[in-house]
Amino acid sequence: MDYMIGVDIGTTTTKSVLYDMKGKVVAYANSGYQLYQDAPDMAEEDPDDILHAVIEVMGQVMYKSKVKADEIKGVSFSSAMHSLILMDEADQPLTKAITWADNRAAKYSDELKDNGLGAKIYARTGTPIHPMAPLSKILWLRHEKPELFKKAKKFIDLKTYVFFKLFGVYRMDYSIASATGMFNIFDLKWNQGVLDLLQITEKQLPELVETTASISGIAPRFAELLNISTRTPFIFGASDGVLSNLGVDAIDPGVVAVTIGTSGAVRVTVDKPVVDPDGKLFCYALTKDKWVVGGPVNNGGIVFRWVKDQLFAPERITAEQMQVSTYDILTQIAEKIPAGSDGLLFHPYLGGERAPIWNAYARGSFFGLTRNHTRAHMVRAALEGIVYNLYVVMLTIEKVAGKPKSIQATGGFARSALWRQMLADIFEQPITIPESFESSCLGAAVLGMYALGYIDNLAAVKDMIGVTDVHKPNSDNFEVYRELLPIWIRISHLLEPEYKEIADFQRKHTK
Repeated sequence: MDYMIGVDIGTTTTKSVLYDMKGKVVAYANSGYQLYQDAPDMAEEDPDDILHAVIEVMGQVMYKSKVKADEIKGVSFSSAMHSLILMDEADQPLTKAITWADNRAAKYSDELKDNGLGAKIYARTGTPIHPMAPLSKILWLRHEKPELFKKAKKFIDLKTYVFFKLFGVYRMDYSIASATGMFNIFDLKWNQGVLDLLQITEKQLPELVETTASISGIAPRFAELLNISTRTPFIFGASDGVLSNLGVDAIDPGVVAVTIGTSGAVRVTVDKPVVDPDGKLFCYALTKDKWVVGGPVNNGGIVFRWVKDQLFAPERITAEQMQVSTYDILTQIAEKIPAGSDGLLFHPYLGGERAPIWNAYARGSFFGLTRNHTRAHMVRAALEGIVYNLYVVMLTIEKVAGKPKSIQATGGFARSALWRQMLADIFEQPITIPESFESSCLGAAVLGMYALGYIDNLAAVKDMIGVTDVHKPNSDNFEVYRELLPIWIRISHLLEPEYKEIADFQRKHTK
């Protein structure tokens, strides 16, 4: 039989799934690694930890499946966006991988917004001006770490690093490039004006390739470790967000994908690059003919984790003793509270925020708290706040892509029936949950099958995602949410001028 491996390099975990050519899962593996947060706003990873994780998970699926080396027809990659690694003249890392969650470049993204350059750059690149983008990170390094900046031979991302180690080439696919803030999405080239601003050259960036481009000739020591042939083609693939759209079959116009994992996103596929007049949406490549427009949020499941760890420690201990999920217990607690949490609102900006407000200084808050509210209200309000935030992103997308025809949802939240129903109620639309898991891995595998000619078009994914579960909105609930959402949005706008002040205070006084 023939098989394809999909690999997804995530922010804290790398996953690998081995599929047959009909999209059936044969073997799965994952491996986590440390996120270094040793200084305010810092979020870095060791690139060699990522490389080791990639090798480990691919080796595991080969071992578990007992598939022969010559049966693997390709390996295709998905990766988190916005990472930055500086490489020296000896092709060794000068830095760890600075991830999307790193906010140390906030000052420089603010300057780009304030001087008007940001709007011009966004109009060409489709990457919102924010410290997440390598554009802002390089500006920060040039100004604040000039010696390090001067030593850089190459500015690359995590996936490029992995491919360099495996194949000895610096290449970056259009999808990852379109999330850097340095790539012109209309002519598919590095944008010279941005490079001039950063004072770097095209030679310091990877060679650009299509998402369907492939390479073979993996270093023999890695081929032996993985039990694959050196002739096995590796497809460069795309970013995790756009491949998640593909993996849940949200590639037709009007079909929206909502993802809530650690972070979250709302995305829709269009046939050509589109930018938002207000600069609040990204536009990233899936292929040259399919582009994904949307907004990412920092605060998804990580907020639920904070609620669990900080507000429900006794329940966590009980869950460990009973060997059940603390999240399941919290969901049961939240289910007892009516929709709208009796007027308690939560803004989930625990780690700054990207879409919809694009404010790295944003901070979380409860609003409407009274003596009648309990911890149960707080957990439900936190879950609702995450979905409110995603709904506002959807409203922004509607301005450039029209109203959604259907919504496909995926991510860790999909395991919760309460959260699925909440999504349907707040969005006021049926929510379809595909059976397939690890949508970015499936998207990568399908893109690989297409690149190598095993399928004629990407629409073949329709037959691979399995059965679906549909949640319809509850009219009583969405009436409540209709009342609360305008208040939630207004409060967010009223607080925005104060976010930087409180963030600066916290940086000054937090040790």
